[in-house]
Amino acid sequence: MISAKMQESMNRQLNREMYSAYLYLSMSAYFEDTGLKGFANWMKVQAQEEMMHAMKFYDFINERGGRVILQDIEAPPGKWDSPLDVFENVAEHERKVTSLISGLVDLAISEKDHASNAFLQWFVSEQVEEEASADEIVQRMKLVGKEGNGLFMFDRELLQRKFTAPASSE
Repeated sequence: MISAKMQESMNRQLNREMYSAYLYLSMSAYFEDTGLKGFANWMKVQAQEEMMHAMKFYDFINERGGRVILQDIEAPPGKWDSPLDVFENVAEHERKVTSLISGLVDLAISEKDHASNAFLQWFVSEQVEEEASADEIVQRMKLVGKEGNGLFMFDRELLQRKFTAPASSE
């Protein structure tokens, strides 16, 4: 059975994961509007991943005998100064999510909730990948610059990204 405090915290994280999906979908719309279909695709795939993360929290809360309580999802921004600005926001957002996940791990440890701690370790590893991916794109964007052939080549590369749901651990 999940504790009330852990249930509340997990529900809050479920909301933050849904916000992340909403944020990435907003970023995708921004890129669609600017004609960068590859960047838009990368963000759509990212939104799908974040929804999958939210559903992991949803399922875990239910499996532990808790109650999922959905909350309002904050509206994300819709404008950025440049493609680089978008990805710098992605990197900053992923660092924030890492901090939130770390807080949940700390709570699970303080409550001696081994099941929640084990569940959260997947997210700890996932956040290492998310931060590295965002940081790599920021660095590449800085090399490419704001316009020209490099931007369009990078856009074409990002168009190749596809959503792949992870294999079930069951």
